[in-house]
Amino acid sequence: MCREILISSNDFETRVALIEDGQLCEVWMERAKKYSLVGNIYLGRVAKVLPGLQAAFVDIGEQQAAFMHVSDLSDEDQASAHTATISERVHEGEKLIVQVYKDPIGSKGARITTALSIPSRYLVMMPHAPEIEAISARITEDDERQRLQSLLAKLNARQNAFGLIARTHAEHVSYTALYHDWRFLSRLWEKIQTRLKSAKTPSLIYSEFCLAKRMVRDLINDDVTKISIDQPDLYRSVQSFIADFAAEWSGQLQHHNSSRPLFDLFHIDDEIDRSVNRTVPLKSGGNLVFDSSEAMTTIDVNTGQYVGHKSLEDTAFKTNLESAQMIARQLRLRNIGGIVIIDFIDMFDESHRQQVLQTLTDGLDKDRAKTHVLGFTQLGLVELTRKRTTESLLDILCEPCDKCHGSGRIETIETVSFKLFREISRSVKQFKANKIMVIGSSRLVHYITEEHSTTIAEMEESLGKRIDFQAEDSYQRTQHDVVLL
Repeated sequence: MCREILISSNDFETRVALIEDGQLCEVWMERAKKYSLVGNIYLGRVAKVLPGLQAAFVDIGEQQAAFMHVSDLSDEDQASAHTATISERVHEGEKLIVQVYKDPIGSKGARITTALSIPSRYLVMMPHAPEIEAISARITEDDERQRLQSLLAKLNARQNAFGLIARTHAEHVSYTALYHDWRFLSRLWEKIQTRLKSAKTPSLIYSEFCLAKRMVRDLINDDVTKISIDQPDLYRSVQSFIADFAAEWSGQLQHHNSSRPLFDLFHIDDEIDRSVNRTVPLKSGGNLVFDSSEAMTTIDVNTGQYVGHKSLEDTAFKTNLESAQMIARQLRLRNIGGIVIIDFIDMFDESHRQQVLQTLTDGLDKDRAKTHVLGFTQLGLVELTRKRTTESLLDILCEPCDKCHGSGRIETIETVSFKLFREISRSVKQFKANKIMVIGSSRLVHYITEEHSTTIAEMEESLGKRIDFQAEDSYQRTQHDVVLL
């Protein structure tokens, strides 16, 4: 697999795109006024303890108080941690060193933990869990896992100050490279401890790298053949970063200074625009329909214009296979997290069902976010979960419609007209008036005067009042006011 990283940056935002075999698979954005908090370490103060939820709110100095469940507390220095309640473990006003592992989403504050973890290129440092020496589950070779286990033990033998996890990138990496990472993490933790001694509450103690450096750190490997950056200062900064942390990388770092925008090379902006559409077309003629709520995302698979050539089962199978590949890509591209329910087209051949499930699973194996495919339910739906740490692309790029307020539906012009007639009757009965003036959008006034002129005449006779209409171009489609004169 050939990978390329594109980094486009300006004064107001930074965007990173991951290209796999010429196709956009993931995109990340960080805006100057809305940056990610994930990975940041704070000295916070417990603002409120909620025994009923076994949780607490912690003031970390951000706009919203952060949320912490009892399970987010580390087990450090407490033998009964697994059975203790939140009230037994923390109290209001207490100072805590916490780390953000989920960004604020909507009205929810950041999710935090006291189990700190700081990643480098090959290792993750666990300063409050010195007993941990673990290997990434994505490294599957037994010999390699044993080699890394012995190297972690060798590193910690120097100074058993914190736990270590070998990341996926550590596979087949030399001891020297691991030691370089370990030394960097050791020095970083010393700086954090020094800052903690003089920090006021609440305050930011450690901030994660900027988006560009985070993505380079997490993605750079032998599969990445090129990294292109269009901002000269950021290019030089990343160049220095790679020299320090990935000097052995053999790929090409390129400063893109062409008059043609970097993201236009792969039509990235067009792909991003399509990624917020509800419907995703398939090459076969079928389509996927995405619907998201706060609780879950549902994906409906349709054959659309594809009718196949053999049988209904064959048509369903081929459409579902193509859909499984597309869904795996769209989950990454849209950064959809939480519970996902997929309604594939019904298949009766069990081998077909298993092939579709395996295709979906294989596609998700490339995903850096943790996913868990639960399989088909009795209703024929596929359930899966994908770890959510940041806002989805839809949440970043879009906001609820001010007309439908996020429902995706608006009232028909006829419904609005009938509501207006009831409002007129109610107003006349409640207040004294000689005449009624209705100010409404041009479309609403035109519809009423053309389609319901008889209704208006009957209302004038029954109410004994004259009803006049005035069109206002600045009013929205269903907007109106009833004025009593």
